[in-house]
Amino acid sequence: MKIVVFGSGAIGSLFGALLAKHNTVVLVGRAPHVTSIRQKGLLINGKTRLTRMVPAVESTKEISFSPDLILLTVKSYDTETASSQLHPLLHDQTMVVSLQNGLDNIQKIGKNIEKKHILAGVTTHGALFLKPGIITHTGKGKTILGELNGHSSKRLKTLVTVFNQAGIETQMSTDIEREIWRKAIINSSINPLTGFLGCKNGYLLENPLLEKTAEFVCTESSLIVSSYGIRVSPGEMIEKTKEVIQDTAQNYSSMLQSIQQGKKTEIDSINGVLLRIGAKQKIDTSFNRILIELIISLYPT
Repeated sequence: MKIVVFGSGAIGSLFGALLAKHNTVVLVGRAPHVTSIRQKGLLINGKTRLTRMVPAVESTKEISFSPDLILLTVKSYDTETASSQLHPLLHDQTMVVSLQNGLDNIQKIGKNIEKKHILAGVTTHGALFLKPGIITHTGKGKTILGELNGHSSKRLKTLVTVFNQAGIETQMSTDIEREIWRKAIINSSINPLTGFLGCKNGYLLENPLLEKTAEFVCTESSLIVSSYGIRVSPGEMIEKTKEVIQDTAQNYSSMLQSIQQGKKTEIDSINGVLLRIGAKQKIDTSFNRILIELIISLYPT
């Protein structure tokens, strides 16, 4: 399969390196990272250890083929700009898969790309951008892919097979929208707390006060999502959130990484969306509002 990974940060680079074993992969990323990969290859350490010589470019204009798959891994606030650059690469069968944090990526992609091209996914893999050309795989997780209409299509089955053959444990979902909402609830409970405190995910369960706070946030976010018509249980989501914290105990959340790098965070596409839905549905949003204010105090969005 011919694959373009657009947004080759930590997760994008990790998935690109793994997929490159059996597929033709081109990474699209920022200049320092691209330059290092061209000179020395892409080094993955941690839970996965490999060095992959994989083509890397700074612009889609440098790609000479029409890909079967475009894996979109940019930050949520860059989604609309990124998707507007993909048109020259598309052919009728090209799949554009959003593997991103946040609740508004599909809508943003849909402004520039026909819905027939779009699929979505979520992953619990943890990765750290150590420095240009070097990614640390901090925690192995699971990946779920799905069609927006819930169908178990032939192309979806092929995509899941390609991911599994690359060593990326992947399942197929017939309700990927619900998986995206579930992940957003988890992210809303973990990322802002770790981002503000500057701690690894696991610390949230080591400190009783933080564990209880994460539970309160998770409950509030679950009630907001339920009011929107997505079937979730607060108790189940608390259990799932703690499971993710345990599985990614040594990880630094993507929000914390953004803060440490002086970059804009994805708080508006996670807690911000929940806040707006809660306000419209007249659901209490106190915890999400506080977390947004805390993150903005560190790095104004």
